[in-house]
Amino acid sequence: MTTLSDSTAEAPDLASLAIARQPILDCQRAIFGYELFDRSQSTQGYSAASDAALLFNLLSSADSEVLNMHRPIFINCTHQTLAGGHLDLIEPERVVLEIPPMPAASSDNESIETYRQTLADMHKRGFRLAFDDSVLTPAYASWLPLASFIKLDMVLKTAEELGTTARRATRATTARLIAEKVENAEQFALAGQLGCSLFQGYWFAKPVLLTGQTIRPAQAAIIQLINLVRKQASTAEIEEVFKHDPTLSFNLLRFINSAGFGLNCEVTSFRHAVMILGLKKLFRWAALLMTTSRVAGTAPATAAAAVVRGRLMELLALELLPAEECDNAFVVGIFSLLDTMMGMPLEEALESIALPSSVTDALLHGTGLLAPFLALTMACESADDSAFAESATALKLSDHQVNWAHLQALAWADNLSQ
Repeated sequence: MTTLSDSTAEAPDLASLAIARQPILDCQRAIFGYELFDRSQSTQGYSAASDAALLFNLLSSADSEVLNMHRPIFINCTHQTLAGGHLDLIEPERVVLEIPPMPAASSDNESIETYRQTLADMHKRGFRLAFDDSVLTPAYASWLPLASFIKLDMVLKTAEELGTTARRATRATTARLIAEKVENAEQFALAGQLGCSLFQGYWFAKPVLLTGQTIRPAQAAIIQLINLVRKQASTAEIEEVFKHDPTLSFNLLRFINSAGFGLNCEVTSFRHAVMILGLKKLFRWAALLMTTSRVAGTAPATAAAAVVRGRLMELLALELLPAEECDNAFVVGIFSLLDTMMGMPLEEALESIALPSSVTDALLHGTGLLAPFLALTMACESADDSAFAESATALKLSDHQVNWAHLQALAWADNLSQ
């Protein structure tokens, strides 16, 4: 296996990062916060940010011009990616999650109530939630107490319709009203009369494009780091990995000093960074970093499949296993294609990585607590209906549970790879 000292070690991966930032202003036109839009993949206008890909790029790579240490960051979310592991890596007080209404195909009362629990969990963790005015309709009544902000579109509605909506919001909630798409002085004046205290739109400022480079370290360095974390190595041992790999240390210090992490002081010591982050968050960060780093000679589809497997196994395990084994399930899935990614037999690839027995049993022998979850995950990838049914039945999971988890995993992986 390639080591950090090998002269043939793969070079770090560079990719462009393009973030559009638009200010949200208060009544005195002072900047209250910023809404961020991911332009890295889009050349056709501004696109809503995907929370998973955008947050990870920001936390791992973006510089201080993109992030502002003292103002909230508004991020557009999707229902499929909201529960992704990226949100575990940031301080909730720094981020406002913009939540869309349910897709038309799944906007029945049962789906709305089911998804409310996910939103309630985010709210309980300290994230502020922003909604559009659809949250004021009877179908979304259970979501309304979770709202910190409600956005009013100044273009799509008439003045009369806006007045009705604003009065309904004032009566039903204490959420702050944000007037968006404010394009002229008349709309600004009307928004103020309606009770809006925050404003956003081209009349104040168009989104400003900020570009840069993301730098991904070599896979060997990341695997060495994961190895030490799983063994619960000392801070000094982990610190040595960062000292020997500039790109890995660059990503760590950028991440921990980002606005999303929420520290009030700058961290310049690797030891300090490791101690603040803790082993659990450090593992999650390294695992996600590994999946966004391109392996030399490996098709992108292989890494994407590994990410889907890891996330799907984690989601399935949440239904049945304790938290520690859910983490191990993620490891099984993401390492299940390590032989292909590393170009060597799986047993050999795993030799230098310290893993719990439940992980190695599932990966190498198809036995143990996590083996049925791996079998079900692989069945989801095939067209073998009988294997799928047998695996799901063995775990007493319904088709609905498995299919929903699979859709969430696919969306999470897709956003991570953008």
